[in-house]
Order: sequence, then C-alpha cells, then structure tokens
Amino acid sequence: MSGITPILIENASVLTMDPANPRAEAVYVTDGKIAGVGSNAEMRALADKSARVIDAGGNTLTPGLSENHLHLFSGAAELDHLPLAGVEGFEALKEKALAYGAAMPDEAVLYGQGANYTILGDERMTRHHLDRIFPDRPFAVFAHDHHTVWANTKALEFGGLLHGLKVRPGNEVVMGEDGLATGELREMEAFGPLLRASGFERYRLGLATGGEPDPYPEEDEFETDIVVMRRGLDYCARHGFTSLQCMDGNLYQLQLLAEIEKRDGFLPLRVRIPFHYKSFMDLPMLEKASAMAQAYNSDFLSSGTVKLFHDGVIDSWTAVMIEPYANKPDAHGESLFEPEQFRDVVIEADRRGLQIAVHAIGDGAVRAVLDAYQAARQANGPRDSRHRIEHIEVIHPDDIDRFKELGVIASMQPAHAPGVMSLSLEPTISMIGRDRWRYSYAWRTIKDAGAHIPFASDWPVSPIDPMYSVQAALTRKTWQDGDPDQRFTLEEALAAYTAEGAYAEFNEDRKGMIRTGYFADLTLLDADLEARDPEAIHGVTPSLVVCGGRVTYEA
Repeated sequence: MSGITPILIENASVLTMDPANPRAEAVYVTDGKIAGVGSNAEMRALADKSARVIDAGGNTLTPGLSENHLHLFSGAAELDHLPLAGVEGFEALKEKALAYGAAMPDEAVLYGQGANYTILGDERMTRHHLDRIFPDRPFAVFAHDHHTVWANTKALEFGGLLHGLKVRPGNEVVMGEDGLATGELREMEAFGPLLRASGFERYRLGLATGGEPDPYPEEDEFETDIVVMRRGLDYCARHGFTSLQCMDGNLYQLQLLAEIEKRDGFLPLRVRIPFHYKSFMDLPMLEKASAMAQAYNSDFLSSGTVKLFHDGVIDSWTAVMIEPYANKPDAHGESLFEPEQFRDVVIEADRRGLQIAVHAIGDGAVRAVLDAYQAARQANGPRDSRHRIEHIEVIHPDDIDRFKELGVIASMQPAHAPGVMSLSLEPTISMIGRDRWRYSYAWRTIKDAGAHIPFASDWPVSPIDPMYSVQAALTRKTWQDGDPDQRFTLEEALAAYTAEGAYAEFNEDRKGMIRTGYFADLTLLDADLEARDPEAIHGVTPSLVVCGGRVTYEA
C-alpha cells in the first residue's frame, strides 16, 4: 500500500457505527487502513506531516457505504438507455421516446428503462400503444422492476415473439385474442430472445442465464465491456459507495473486473460477484460456483455466493403468494423452481459452504425459501451461513421470527415500497390486498424480531443514490390507520448501508465501522445529516470517497 498519501479528515461529524466508540471528530488513515479515530487534536498529533488534511466543515463522515444488492454490469450498460422514471401519460412518453430515437439513429432496438406499470394510467401498455410512437423501428420499454418488458410490433418481430413462445412456469409472453402477442413480456425467458437479437443480452447474462458469452467476445467487444464496467464502477463510487454486492453474476464479470484491477493496479471499489443458478441447471453446476469462490477471494474482488430467483414480482402477478392476489382471485403466482429441485439446490450449495441469496417477493416464496434453509440446516448441520432473502415485499406473520431463528439475513430495499419518494401506490397495494398491508415491506417489524437488515437500491431497478433510500426509510407513511410504522431512524438506515452490509459479507471484523485497524473506506457527505430535515435527505451528496486509503471520488 506504499505510495498512497495519508489522509487526515478533521472537523467532521463522524458516525463510526462502532458501538464502543460511536462518535468522533477526526479520522486518520494511512497504508490503506484506519490508523486513528478521535478528536482533532489527537489525530493531528498522530498524523504524518505528509498527510493530506481535509476540513469536513462539520459534515457527516460515515464508514464507506455498501450497496448490498445491485446489478452492476447491466446497470452500467443501461446508462445509455432512455430513462422513463416519473414519466406519466402517453404524450409525455411519446415526446421523450421520439427525441431519444432521433439521437440514436443506429440502434437496432430502442430501449426505455424505469417505466411505472401505471405509465398510461389505468390502461395496461400494449404493442399498439408503442406502435403509435415507432411504427417502423423496434422499441421496447422495461418496467422499473425489470421483470416486465412492453415491446412494439417491430420489436416482437425482431425477437421472434409476435406469435408467442413456449416458456417455463413463471414466465409468459402474453397473448391477445387475435392470436398475436400483446407486447407484454413477463420475466426473463419471455423477453430474452429480444435481448439476444439486439446484442444486449451479454450485459444481462448474469441475470438471464448465469452463463458465459458464447462465443467469447472478440477483442473489440471485450474492450467495449471494459469501458462499460469502468463506467459502472465510477457511477457507484461517485454515489458514495466503497463496496458492492452484486446480485447477478457469471465468470465473465469477474474476468472483466480482474482485468481492470490488473491494468490499474487496484479496483476503486470492493466487488462481490455471485454465481447465478437457474432452474434449467443441474446440481453439478454448483462446482462452478465453488471454483469461482476459490479463484476470486481477495479483499477487493470475491465470489462465494449463489443467487437464485424463486418468484417474480407483484405487479405482474408473478410473485408467489400464499393466498390469491386481492384483484385476481385465480392467481397465486408460480415458482420458478419445482419445490424438490429448489430444496436440493439449497442443500447442496449449503453443503459446499457457499452463501445463498434468493429473490423472494411474495409471502409464499419467502416461506418456501425459509423452509429450504431449514432443510439445509437439518441435512448439513447448523453453521454461520448467513443465507439471505432478497426483497421480502410481503411476509406471513408466522414467518417473521424465523429469520432470527435460522440466522437468515433480510436484504431489503426502502425505495421499493409503494408510496415512498416518487413511487406510486397503485397498482401494487390493491394487488396485495388490505389484509396483507401490515406485513408488506415490513422492515421495522422484521428488524424488531431480531433479523439483520442490509439496505440496497437494486439498481438499476431504483435510483442507486443511497440518500434516496435513506430518505425513503425515514419518511415512509402507512397505507391505513393501524398499520405498523415501518420507518427506521437515521442511524439505523446508515447502519443498514454500512455495518449490516459488512456483516452480510462476513467482513464485520474489517469494514463497516470506522475503527482503528479497519479498512480505510470512508464516505464524507456535503451536509450534516443529523441537522437535516428527513424530507430533504435526498439531495445530500458525497464530497469525498476513500476506498482502501485511495481517493476514488472527489466533488
């Protein structure tokens, strides 16, 4: 670590996340580690004369923030797409799409990202709506959750989907009465052919198949992907992050990151990439997960997690519910795995000593995953596995205490809760149904039951800005009188982005707190968060980010 200039940050409001020493006003770092935490006078006496001195001006300094659930490679690639978050109404969509199309004359398929399911009000979007915008060019719009795509006729033809496609349970090419696809494509198998045909699939392989590019990218494609990955890393660093826990993965992403580290001599963030196990795989594929974990196990680039999807999302009726959807009594959602197959995968991954992270949104999916984790414990014996469930948007009350009992981490995303920030209440809350509202997005309820809860954005599903999610966690309102208050305090929300993220990675002994001997990972904000109105937290930005003692972002 020689050659890195020591840094003294003084006059800060330091929130250390260290229970033994919760507050300080100065931090000194050298050789990639925290060398001291204390008063201005103490740290000035400790600091080397060569240290760079930074006056924080009373602003908040936290441990380096950890984005605990994101999709780095695909999110970086989508930065070039048409952003549709907050766009409402057909005319607004048309205006933005036509301007974007004019600026992208050579794109095989025009992609929009981040649309609400209610972008057209009460009307569900179809190919006919999009045909009125682009009758002669392929155009497809991703829902904000990335589980539904709406495609125009040209895009359906381009992807070979206009006449439908046979897909596995939990996926659907929605068909119309005319025998042709309506344009709504639910889940990855349904819209995968369009992504493949357009050349965008390479960035989503970690989500779609868990496999590798075939054929392997030519030199120019590899260099393009290096640029995309660098752009993603830079985007994350300037939002205050020093650690990333990716929730899609393949070996190719690890190879790209390793190449960046080789060329530059370091990575600007610590990145964890999982192996993504899909329902069409068999158990021997987990040998690849073990090999990835063994080959990539450094402080900056690691694997060791197996990611799975158990269900879809509420807004397309693909999340698995114990009781039917309130607005569709014949729908429960379908699991993406057969029950026995899912249990066997979990038991085998656990036997190998791998961490497991499962997307489970409906209460039926959450229960099935907890049951599988319990079966793994019975089969292999108890251990400190820290298996995870991602999202947990609805939970049955009988399952709340099981998180602590089984040592399962509840990975949750404040910005996903309907009604927070710019997210609309409908159609989600009507689909969940009033009887389940008190157990929906139940962060506080699950935390109070003793579970570890790291926060995240699920970028690019939600804005990556951590202050966006922190404000959502602090200001969320109940949907009806009598529902539990699910809000977090500021300190709890920041802990969910620091100490809890480190715990989820088994790294609480070296990061997630500002403590002597820990990694020199720090995020200095441009305001004093504790003096800020909770309704104005979003808008606070990093002024300095330090990872491993290096300045990785400076405003």
